[in-house]
Amino acid sequence: MKAILLTLACLSCVMTNGFTQTIYRVSETAGEFLIKAPDARAGGMGHVGTATSGDANSAFWNVGKLTDAPGNFGASATYSPWLPNIINNAWLGYATAYKKLGKGQVVGASVQYFSDPAIISAPTLSAGGDIALSASYAKQLGSHLSAGMTLKYVSSDIGSAVVSGVVLKPARAVAGDIGFYYKSHSSDVEGRENVVWTIGATLANIGPKMNYGAGYEYFLPTTLRLGGGFSYTVNGQHKLNVTAEAGKLLVPTPTPGRNVNQKPYLEGILKSFSDAPGGFKEEMQEIVLAMGAEYWYKNRFALRGGYYTENKEKGNRKFFTTGAGVRFLKHYSLDFAYLIPTDSGNPMKNMYKVSASVDF
Repeated sequence: MKAILLTLACLSCVMTNGFTQTIYRVSETAGEFLIKAPDARAGGMGHVGTATSGDANSAFWNVGKLTDAPGNFGASATYSPWLPNIINNAWLGYATAYKKLGKGQVVGASVQYFSDPAIISAPTLSAGGDIALSASYAKQLGSHLSAGMTLKYVSSDIGSAVVSGVVLKPARAVAGDIGFYYKSHSSDVEGRENVVWTIGATLANIGPKMNYGAGYEYFLPTTLRLGGGFSYTVNGQHKLNVTAEAGKLLVPTPTPGRNVNQKPYLEGILKSFSDAPGGFKEEMQEIVLAMGAEYWYKNRFALRGGYYTENKEKGNRKFFTTGAGVRFLKHYSLDFAYLIPTDSGNPMKNMYKVSASVDF
């Protein structure tokens, strides 16, 4: 609930920068932390991850990629302050691990936490927090294709929020993800050059609405993401990864005079491609685009960059990202990402991510 209020506040900041005559229809969801990029590698590449190579954070972006993760075991932890320019002590934490079982099978587990301090100075709001606990399974289905699924428990505690004299309660739900990952590669006769093509698709956060009591219920941020990319390696020393993806929330579009949150959740998902008051044009405006690139030198040092764009009537999040990574002692990695908004007044300014990873 407070995250929704904050979203509206951020929109107000953007609207004052030249868009005050625009009618905004931004979808409201519960558990928005479930779609925030949690790791520094993706964070440095424009928040893409559906079709990048597998790593310890694959379960968040595309659980089917877990089979492509390096080593038989891996783990990662990330810390990221959230909107530090306007909120004190808000942060996103993510920890994940996976284990390969043989015969192309992988299991994983993760925990995602979003601290939710009081964002409005009022006696009716206090700090809360959101958490998701996930278990994942992925399997190689052939030489090129893999698939996976995740089951997650989601809890959203908005603290002692009081609306119209009613104390709202924590909301809980069980949700799931499914993901598919396709990978093909080719190399020259001498093996000096290697090209890998990847395609990824994922449907995340499929589950019932979260109910805070007193009639306040919101859809989970069910999201469809499609991505593709390629990797080019020369002499085993220089590697360039390039990827792009598109994503769309599968939730009802706000409609004047109607409480779209009263729709059954399955109906909300199935009709999310045809319910916008502005028709097909508005449906296309709800698609966000992201692209990123990553350069590795001797598989030890990485430089990253990316761009993320959202329609101005659907949130207007537009930013560049940059990042770097270092791998040392063969098994350990440190990664950093920094977000660069396209306008100076953007509340997302000064956001960064730091990740530490290991694989054996």
